[in-house]
Amino acid sequence: MAQSVPASLKPFNTFGIEATCNELLSFNDEQAIRDWLVQSQPDTDSLFILGGGSNLLLLDHIDLTFIQPNIQGIAYQEKEGSDEVLVTAGAGMNWHELVLDTLTKGYSGLENLSLIPGNVGAAPIQNIGAYGVEFKDCFVSLRAVELTSGDVREFSAADCQFGYRDSIFKNSLKGRYVITQVTLRLSKALQPHIDYAPLKQLLADKTEITAKTISQAVIAIRQSKLPDPVKLGNAGSFFKNPVVTVEQYETLKDAFAELVAYQIDNEHYKLAAGWLIEQAGLKGYRQGDAGVHEKQALVLVNYGRATGQDILNIAKHVRDKVLELFGVELEPEVWIIGKQKIF
Repeated sequence: MAQSVPASLKPFNTFGIEATCNELLSFNDEQAIRDWLVQSQPDTDSLFILGGGSNLLLLDHIDLTFIQPNIQGIAYQEKEGSDEVLVTAGAGMNWHELVLDTLTKGYSGLENLSLIPGNVGAAPIQNIGAYGVEFKDCFVSLRAVELTSGDVREFSAADCQFGYRDSIFKNSLKGRYVITQVTLRLSKALQPHIDYAPLKQLLADKTEITAKTISQAVIAIRQSKLPDPVKLGNAGSFFKNPVVTVEQYETLKDAFAELVAYQIDNEHYKLAAGWLIEQAGLKGYRQGDAGVHEKQALVLVNYGRATGQDILNIAKHVRDKVLELFGVELEPEVWIIGKQKIF
């Protein structure tokens, strides 16, 4: 059965923003979601799927019903005669807890994605990634319930149309499905991804590189750069790292010799948004209780009593300053939910 909970969303977003919705419903299994959809036949335009609230900026009262798939459980399937292992996790599982569980079992594949906040069900929507690894690299399939019919559909990697912090669930299927479980491909044999300079540096004195040591290094890096949302409200990286053409990159490199960028392919470079923001003089910038984090310019923070609009105003200021200085427009990585016309 669905459990109706208070309509305050403050406990359900890592920014710690006080916001409300019409109703918040939590479901513990897939069938409960299907039963509620059939019985209630809600207007799907009035629904919003809530995960762990770690990638949201909420604005005031949101005239929607929030539904949260709180489905737990982890199951493993080892393939005989192979190093391959499949893990299936419920959408309501905490992502980092899943990563730690896979490492405890001796499996690798998720170690670079340690300490990313949020739930398993949100990971494919965002195609989360860090330190040279993306969610799609280990993805096999997912199950999701269509909100209009209550039917269950299985999605392959091709079906999900993964992109940089992107998927079909943020585009043509936005708001049409609620993800209930995810299956990933892991391995008993380590294939390390440690090209990221700070990661390589932390691991340099290790006599043995394992999935656990990589995870520990990733956690150390993230904790040194990113504030704990329990102590300081934030949603991690607020902006995407912008992708530019080779021509744009070369023009910027001529003007800014220290430009931090990574080549994606023969035609595109990814710029470090945090570097752009810092060069614009905005690291540590603050307006009231909303600000840019003093250690990581890519992170916007709530110092205590900021509203969603306060955070949004800071984001607009950052975007405008970076555009003015570099001619590059930053796009938010977080989902901004509520009435706004800034992004």
